[in-house]
Amino acid sequence: MSETVYLNGEFVPKSDAKVSVLDRGFIFGDAVYELLPAYNRRLFRLREHLARLRYSLASVRIANPYDDERWSELLQRVVDANPWDDQSVYLQVTRGVAPRDQPFPSPPVEPTVLIMSSPLRQPTEAQRAEGYKVITREDYRWLRCDIKTTSLIANCLLRQEAVDAGCAEVILLRDGKVTEASSANVFIVKDGIIVAPPKDHLILPGITYDLVLELAKAHELPFEMRDITLTELYASDEVWLTSSIREIMPVTVVDGMPVGNGAPGPVYRAMYALYQDYKEKYARG
Repeated sequence: MSETVYLNGEFVPKSDAKVSVLDRGFIFGDAVYELLPAYNRRLFRLREHLARLRYSLASVRIANPYDDERWSELLQRVVDANPWDDQSVYLQVTRGVAPRDQPFPSPPVEPTVLIMSSPLRQPTEAQRAEGYKVITREDYRWLRCDIKTTSLIANCLLRQEAVDAGCAEVILLRDGKVTEASSANVFIVKDGIIVAPPKDHLILPGITYDLVLELAKAHELPFEMRDITLTELYASDEVWLTSSIREIMPVTVVDGMPVGNGAPGPVYRAMYALYQDYKEKYARG
């Protein structure tokens, strides 16, 4: 069965989807994106993803091509058109096609809109039981990491350092404080307290980050939002990574040193169970 994508007003087979070489997303990385899981063909936390999309578009001054109702319709149609019950749904909006020049096209051109889907591939139960090994590196990305832009070469280079070191991820630090991972938010647990770096321009406002804090509050699990130093990271009882596709993933080794006792901890197990319960209720409608 051919996979179906949405591109600029048309639903077409992925093999037929083409964009111009002059598209500013291709030339400059002048684009923003979202990545949503769909469980049992239901888009998860759709309202929150669309709110972040609006924020990213406004931040880079691309006109939002659709209202939330139209976005919802298009995203669901792509999900329905493809063969998998659980999907990873990618949407991207570029500034559009224009002669190569750094200033924005004047007058503005039509944005390029792409929605495509793939089977949802998540960490296995064995990987969750073992946990991730990660390294730490200096965060040398730009200063607007709160915008979900496609300009991700620094993230790719940093993630490749982790791969080269035989690790799954890289946790980033700026001025000695944890920001995030290359494609995830970071949490630690110390003495039973969940700690997350505060939201600012140095981290992406994660959808799963927010849900973890919502669940902690609803179930009276103590949490704090504050800076985390490298020393605290090393001394943590637990470390987690969160993202829409990985959900919540335990880290058991940082820079070659075990986290806590070197196994996923009890607060992680409690939060993961709460997350799965929330997700299952959502998937059932």
